[in-house]
Amino acid sequence: MKYIIGTRGSKLSLAQTNWVISELKKVNPDSDYEIKTITTKGDTDARPLFTLDQKGIFEKEIDRAVAEKQVDFAVHSLKDVPSELAPNLSLSCIPIREAINDVFISTNGSTLETIKSGAVIGTSSLRRAVQVSRLRSDVTVKPIRGNVESRVRKINGEEYDGVVLAQAGINRLGLDVKVSKLSTIDFPPSPGQGALGIVSRSDDTKTNSMLKKIEDNDSRIEIEAERAFSKFVESGCRFPVGAFAKLNGNDLKLTVAVYSIDGKKSIIIEKNGNKNDPVALGKMAGEELNNQGVKELAINWREKVEEWNKK
Repeated sequence: MKYIIGTRGSKLSLAQTNWVISELKKVNPDSDYEIKTITTKGDTDARPLFTLDQKGIFEKEIDRAVAEKQVDFAVHSLKDVPSELAPNLSLSCIPIREAINDVFISTNGSTLETIKSGAVIGTSSLRRAVQVSRLRSDVTVKPIRGNVESRVRKINGEEYDGVVLAQAGINRLGLDVKVSKLSTIDFPPSPGQGALGIVSRSDDTKTNSMLKKIEDNDSRIEIEAERAFSKFVESGCRFPVGAFAKLNGNDLKLTVAVYSIDGKKSIIIEKNGNKNDPVALGKMAGEELNNQGVKELAINWREKVEEWNKK
């Protein structure tokens, strides 16, 4: 049987999709797979991500193709998949997760701690921008767009001295660059970072059964806790949230972090739960954030976003 897979046309998206195909061939060797690249709004709109007040800018068109049966399923970076999908679609498979942490790359091999005062650091993420400023208030953080490779190349020019990226993307592309690993303590990642999400039609039982063969149960549990938290607090590109879950036996720990726009205030909490109900753990963390005044931290985000965009 032949399956048609929808994905973006970036090198990272294609690398991720080809990895999924290689995993599927191990458990489903008699099937064939064809990649169909689909352009999304996130690919055509060059504005910084945080100025685009929309959900699913990197997946909406692709998931529409799944729903309309133009493709059989879609491969996404999971952090790009909204918590709410169309009624006839489901997040049918989460393969084993890659590294969840961020990394720092600079022109001369400096780390974030050692880079010169006044250095210009590029990031496409508001979360990372605030986290950098909390550690190094003496550097300038500027928005940067483009795929992973182009962002890495930009630090060899005159505009940026360093860039913060997800390690998972570097790993999946096999880029030969020197990176400095950033801790999840100082840089709690976005919910779902490092994971892939495969979306298919809910009623396509044959495809879903095939996809389940490459599901990683531990990754699914951790991701469900993170996404439940994200949905509860309605996080997004304009209200950055860090969240990562860690499964240890039957115990599941969820660490979450939110920041004021100037980075001077933060709420960081840890909650423990059982692996059998990760959604409850995510909601519990969201409720705790509300109790600790998360709305006060969030109130000025939308008004202040454009100021950072003008840097």
